[in-house]
Amino acid sequence: MDFQLSDDQRALRAGVRELLAGRFGRDRMRAALDGGTGIDRALWRELGEAGFFALRLPEAEGGVGLGLPEAVLLFEEAGRSLLPGPLIATHLAAGRVKGAAQGGTVVAVLDPGQPVAHLGEADALLVLGPGDGSRASGAASVNVARVRDAAGVRDAATPVRSIDPFTPLWRVADPVEAGEPLPRGGRLRDEGALLAAAEQLGSAARTTEMAVQHAGEREQFGSPIGSFQAVKHLCAGMLVRAELARCAVYAAAVTADPVEIAGAKLLADDAAVRNARDCLQVHGGMGFTWEADVHPHLKRAWLRSGQWLTAAAAEEVLAGDLC
Repeated sequence: MDFQLSDDQRALRAGVRELLAGRFGRDRMRAALDGGTGIDRALWRELGEAGFFALRLPEAEGGVGLGLPEAVLLFEEAGRSLLPGPLIATHLAAGRVKGAAQGGTVVAVLDPGQPVAHLGEADALLVLGPGDGSRASGAASVNVARVRDAAGVRDAATPVRSIDPFTPLWRVADPVEAGEPLPRGGRLRDEGALLAAAEQLGSAARTTEMAVQHAGEREQFGSPIGSFQAVKHLCAGMLVRAELARCAVYAAAVTADPVEIAGAKLLADDAAVRNARDCLQVHGGMGFTWEADVHPHLKRAWLRSGQWLTAAAAEEVLAGDLC
């Protein structure tokens, strides 16, 4: 069995990277970071036109007709570029929520007990079932997802401080009334967790590149700091974590197995957080500054590690598979 990317998959990844570099490159990312701007609706529609959200819809329904492996490649690139917004929820809502596939509708996710990201700009919400890890034992029915309008939920929600400046959070205090059940909605949490793992993978790979580049350019005592053994070990450890996570994420994309997805999410979360921390260490004192691009990756990785499938829930899934 060949797990190398096909030519079409490489072309897809290259095309998405080129699109995001042109529409959300470093300059625009820093402008959005400094200006505190919200979701760029024009960019959202452009992503829709490029097939980002409709990637897995059948061609007969106006989609691209690809699968989870290709979606993972897209979200890996989104993670590299720190593209903000509820990308995963809108992607999962394509074909289920009107306008989501075309990028005309912004769909956020409401996970019971968790803050809601981007509620202030969302048009609709995916309301997930309990995330207790019980689907490993065959109880998928408790995870049936529903969709409802965001306006009513927003009116009763309170903004809360977010560690990630790109991701505004809202606290929903009261239980949300049940909305319309979604067809095949029981798989949404698993698929969302896998795509979040792909974003974490992209971030882990990008911070590895940033650390290696800085280690090659920054000099101390007349030599690049990358020639020092301690820095070499940091960068090597970052690469190992990123590639281990890549293997797990790509394999889970092929099998779509909930247990493998749980393992991939654990490894990708660990790689994204620890690689960002080590990247900051390689950058030294300047890594802590607002002007450096390290802290947005660390903050996003911290936030994303608690979304879709937490470490505790993923560990329950893995433990349940051992019984």
